[in-house]
Amino acid sequence: MTQRIYLIGAGMIARTHAAAIKGLPAAEDIQLAVADPNAAMLAAFTKQFPHAQTFADAATMLAEPAAENDIVVIATPPFTHYELACAALRTGRHVLCEKPLAMDRAEARAMLALAREQQRLLGCCSVRYFGWSPFEETRRLLREEILGHIYHVRFTFLEQRNRPGIEYQPETHWFLDQAKCGGGTLMDRAPYEFSLLNRLFQPLRIDVLNAWLSDPVTALSLPDSVVNDVEQHAGATLRYHLQDGSNFIMSYERASGTHSTERADIEISGLNGAIRWDWPSLRARKFLAHTYDRHGQAETKTISFATSYQGHVPFLEKPLHYFYQRVHGQDSPAVVNEQAVFNFSCVRAIYDCANTQQPQTVAWGE
Repeated sequence: MTQRIYLIGAGMIARTHAAAIKGLPAAEDIQLAVADPNAAMLAAFTKQFPHAQTFADAATMLAEPAAENDIVVIATPPFTHYELACAALRTGRHVLCEKPLAMDRAEARAMLALAREQQRLLGCCSVRYFGWSPFEETRRLLREEILGHIYHVRFTFLEQRNRPGIEYQPETHWFLDQAKCGGGTLMDRAPYEFSLLNRLFQPLRIDVLNAWLSDPVTALSLPDSVVNDVEQHAGATLRYHLQDGSNFIMSYERASGTHSTERADIEISGLNGAIRWDWPSLRARKFLAHTYDRHGQAETKTISFATSYQGHVPFLEKPLHYFYQRVHGQDSPAVVNEQAVFNFSCVRAIYDCANTQQPQTVAWGE
């Protein structure tokens, strides 16, 4: 059966999905279609992918009868995800949505309900860091219970100047408009981080106990017409409730624009030891340090990893590869359905806690 992949949106991120097709099984037989109301964007897309069938709107593209394994990829700004994903699901197709999954928790739950009703998969593209060597080594150590009872996790990733819409993709100003993107650095970057953290610990419930959002002041040269009302530095204290009945506190802090010292690491503290590793970035040291007691003294074993440690599938191609595997019934780390909504809800709950100053709870299957 011929595999059909439909892209909604023809911009930069859509092109990464189109490029990923070459690594899929029987790539030469995959039919690619793309829809975008921007004619110039479509022209640029077809220059790179001349075999793609093009459409000015998604409804026309998806009007043909659905096949069992059709995949629709939503590669548009966040404020369009809910409407476009629901429209695609209603045609009877599986949907892979760029991160963030939605604008709020109500939209995400409605998308999941429709996916269940249609018996289709709803996936999120927040899987690009899966397969990363320090993460996989940490999973192994946790499975072996080497650390003992986990009581605290610290996630800190502070970048001084890497703000979406300013230093990163400065031409894409919707990153700075909360009504279009849902939020700043959390909405753009945290979906990756909570997908990885939740895959690591597999919590049943997460309580956001307190949270804060801030936008440090810097000199900017944005056009007067550009809305800039998002946070670039945020933090939260969360309690993770695990499947074995235990729980731990996580201290989470993320910045894409801050005057604080840059750092990027994760530390997991247990009664029998601790693990610290760096979050992947351009300056990442690519190591894992395991500290434990030896005859009353702290001893640390450090493991270094090669530069290319993202796994067998290229970084940007993972979402489509993993989702394709899941659609075809194969074992895959794809983030779909309940897990996709749970991961997104963790991010959104930080905003809700910060905005209301009230604790928030995210429960599996809510």
